[in-house]
Amino acid sequence: MTASPFSARSRSPRHPVFCTVVPPHLLDKAARSADPARADLAQRTLEQDAFLRTRRRISTVRGIGPAALDAPTPDTPLRTIHDAQHRTRLPGKKVRGEGEEAGKDATVNRAYAGLGATYDLFLQGFGRRSIDDSGLPLNASVHYGEDYNNAFWDGEQMVFGDGDGDLFLDFTVSVDVIGHELTHGVTQYTANLDYHGQSGALNESMSDVFGSLIKQYSLGQSADQADWLIGAGLLGPNVTGTALRSMKAPGTAYDDDELGKDPQPATMDDYVVTSRDNGGVHINSGIPNHAFYIAASELGGNAWERAGRIWYDTLTGGELEARADFADFARLTLAAAVARYGDGGVEHRAVQKAWSTVGLG
Repeated sequence: MTASPFSARSRSPRHPVFCTVVPPHLLDKAARSADPARADLAQRTLEQDAFLRTRRRISTVRGIGPAALDAPTPDTPLRTIHDAQHRTRLPGKKVRGEGEEAGKDATVNRAYAGLGATYDLFLQGFGRRSIDDSGLPLNASVHYGEDYNNAFWDGEQMVFGDGDGDLFLDFTVSVDVIGHELTHGVTQYTANLDYHGQSGALNESMSDVFGSLIKQYSLGQSADQADWLIGAGLLGPNVTGTALRSMKAPGTAYDDDELGKDPQPATMDDYVVTSRDNGGVHINSGIPNHAFYIAASELGGNAWERAGRIWYDTLTGGELEARADFADFARLTLAAAVARYGDGGVEHRAVQKAWSTVGLG
């Protein structure tokens, strides 16, 4: 496969996007709740997300400076956690730096650990040194806003809300959510998939794939031991469901009287055509998510070792166009499987079966 369009020392990505883990269609439902308090909190989160998304589109990306070509690239993360103190001005007050002891704030400690787990999977699994492969410092802010029901990557750092305790709990409770958002940064620095339509759904799916792998790696789980859920433990006590999304069975993560049923399709037969949510990026991501689950399950063992390697090679190999659709991505994963493991091998067959099953044979 050809070299990546971003050098190993690249520090300035193109067009970073504002990416949240909770999709707007779910918050839209909550904003129409008969419970005024629930509706108000959901609406506040939607409005804050819209403001941040607009600011990200119109702002100039702050330069973070090129790394010196002769500077050593670290094999350890450089983490800094800030406390936004329930305000929306970032980053907030620094509360923990790299190597410092854990404090009494469990949210700070979980954020610190989640950043580390993400760094570890990308380094140990794929030889990638941080988000940009050049040791980019990992910064995060916790306790963002008042009862803010989301977490996001803003192109430069992670931000976590505390949730409202009704719809959602603290957004640091799920390490896969942390990994999901940081993987948007990896995509930003590599293929930089456009955040609309099928390329946007692929962008979301890459984050779900590696978010799940980060959880599996940190827990020492094989593919058959993993729950393949994104955001397990995140839903509040009054929501009927188990997670935000299921890669094993898209469309089954929740079924709530107010929030409705998980709308994700598992195959192209149920592909959702919509103008909302940037063309359904959080909905149709269920299709490539399911393909990865099938490939990983067929191969067995640790999902990051073969299936994850194929997906990582595809994301970073330089041939994945920013506007790629599902068919493009399927073709490139097959090519990546052949390039790494040979034509006709078990890896190639597993990827073929995965895409055929979801309707992209």
